[in-house]
Amino acid sequence: MFAVLKTGGKQYKVQSGDVLRVEKLAAVAGDKIQFNEVLMLGGDDTVIGSPTVAGAAVQAEVIEQIKADKVISFVKRRRKHSSQRTRGHRQQLTLLRITDILASGADATGVKAATGAASAPKQDTAAAE
Repeated sequence: MFAVLKTGGKQYKVQSGDVLRVEKLAAVAGDKIQFNEVLMLGGDDTVIGSPTVAGAAVQAEVIEQIKADKVISFVKRRRKHSSQRTRGHRQQLTLLRITDILASGADATGVKAATGAASAPKQDTAAAE
């Protein structure tokens, strides 16, 4: 059985046991998370959502938070003012292992829903002490 899920503005076709690199999620290593935006379920009987499949979910375990390879952009202007600029960027990613694909009953599992790192509440260090 496979599923097509949506996270971070991208779509991924996954099966149980797959290792996936997605945009950074608000979770730490070892957490169990659940993706509720399942666009399609495949296997013996195919279910296509409109836009999502109701009650379906994909559960995953967070392996670690990683950074992608560095992407370097170089801009050079030649005329009269020979200026140049080099910039680098490393995208923050979350490494996941898909553990289970649920065709129904996703809301009764009690597993934390996957949310992006930008939408997660910031932890206050003064309040934690």
